[in-house]
Amino acid sequence: MAETIENSEVRRKADEFLRIFRSAVRKAQAKNRRLGVPNVYWLNGVRYFELPNGELSRTAPEPQRPHI
Repeated sequence: MAETIENSEVRRKADEFLRIFRSAVRKAQAKNRRLGVPNVYWLNGVRYFELPNGELSRTAPEPQRPHI
C-alpha cells in the first residue's frame, strides 16, 4: 500500500510539472508571435517553422533586421 501512495504522489507531482511546463511553452509561443519571431517545431524528424502570419513552412525564414 505504501508503494501505491508513493506512486500516486509521484504521478501528482509529474502532472503538476507538466502543467507548469505547458503553460511556460504557451507563454513563450505567444511572446514569439507578438515579437514576430517564428516558433520552431519538430514532428517525425521534420522541422517546421510557424511564421508570424500563422503559416507553417519547412523552410527557415530569412532573419529580420531589428527595427530601431
